[in-house]
Amino acid sequence: MISTDWLVSPRTNPRSTRERLQATLRRSKEALSPRVLRRVLGELQAIVDPNVSEVEGGRRAKAVADWYRTTEPEQRHDIWLLMSEQFTADPERVKAAQAKYAAAVGTPDEAAAEVLYRRATVSPRRRLLQRFSADPAGIRFLVDMRAEMQPFLKSDKRLAALDVEMEYMFSTWFDVGFLDLRRISWDSPASLIEKLIKYEAVHDIRGWADVKNRLDSDRRCYGFFHPRLEGEPLIFVEVALVDDIAGSITPLLDEDAAPSDLKKATTAIFYSISNTQAGLRGVSFGDSLIKRVVETLKEEFPKLKTFATLSPIPGLRSWMAKNAPAELIQAIEDPQSLPPQSPHRKALLGWAAQYLGKETKDGKPLDAVARFHLGNGARVERINWLGDPSTKGIKQSYGLMVNYLYDLKRLDKHRTLLAQGQIPISGAIEDLYL
Repeated sequence: MISTDWLVSPRTNPRSTRERLQATLRRSKEALSPRVLRRVLGELQAIVDPNVSEVEGGRRAKAVADWYRTTEPEQRHDIWLLMSEQFTADPERVKAAQAKYAAAVGTPDEAAAEVLYRRATVSPRRRLLQRFSADPAGIRFLVDMRAEMQPFLKSDKRLAALDVEMEYMFSTWFDVGFLDLRRISWDSPASLIEKLIKYEAVHDIRGWADVKNRLDSDRRCYGFFHPRLEGEPLIFVEVALVDDIAGSITPLLDEDAAPSDLKKATTAIFYSISNTQAGLRGVSFGDSLIKRVVETLKEEFPKLKTFATLSPIPGLRSWMAKNAPAELIQAIEDPQSLPPQSPHRKALLGWAAQYLGKETKDGKPLDAVARFHLGNGARVERINWLGDPSTKGIKQSYGLMVNYLYDLKRLDKHRTLLAQGQIPISGAIEDLYL
């Protein structure tokens, strides 16, 4: 990750790019001098010059992108600021269009006035991004740029406009209608399999034997691909084909275990879903990926009846540290030593059920993984004791894992319950409540 130590502290009241463009001298911690800043702004404005063709605008954008790749992180931050602060919609035009629209509401001119207002609010920044995307490597360039920006967004709110604009554009460019679902197997190019190892975010891949196990005959791995990011999965899911809902990740990751008998497989377990592009944060692929994979699996294996996850509970331990009694926290520090009838074991399961089944923020499940699966129509099905006894699993959730069940006939019902503020859960979860 790029260091942010050099970033101007908010307490030093950094100058806006407007102020810097009018200045003569550079202040401490400002990477580009006013003279260079003006030159860069001129080059960016030339990209969106209405008098040049799309081809010429794209050529100019490519030249700026080539130069950008040679710059230092501090200088790139200044370029982001220019793109964020200097390519805004004309406020007077927006104000006038808004007034016309307000006056036209309820009249035959309302639709036309709305169109004019929408056009007035479109910033030149959008056209700038479009010109960068004209080059075959342009979308890759923009995705990488936004990924670089992410660590700076909290400390520098001036970048928000550019970040939101990029998220909007990416949501259009990376619409699932433009994506290709592909199976990733042991026969896939080594470069692609290496990307699985690199991007796996749930259960770290320990080496080639591990990844080979995850691509064995009783497994499936699918990813979404975009034509402009050839050979680069945007998101991928790992699936185990078994005869029952899995309660532990250990046998699924056992490199020495024999493959399951596919003739007996009735259940598909989604045990890892990983996004690969930090620059596409906020662009949703997961729900569409799961739906497409379920359809694909049902075609290949008609006997599959159950579709569920085996998921981590990443926020449980930190939530319990703030809410559970101190004596309980101390007693469950080593969950592997707790016998089956231990009251502390029962209490831990009860707190986990409370966390997954009742805790919300802004009307949505508090846990990030729960938010994703429940938002797709799943329900909280079962909590598994020591489902992940690894160091990471103990650190996140005292080793607990959860199954989210995708009941294909009740997805819409579960989404409706969630929209009404009620988290869909099974009777087994209700039984765990304290």
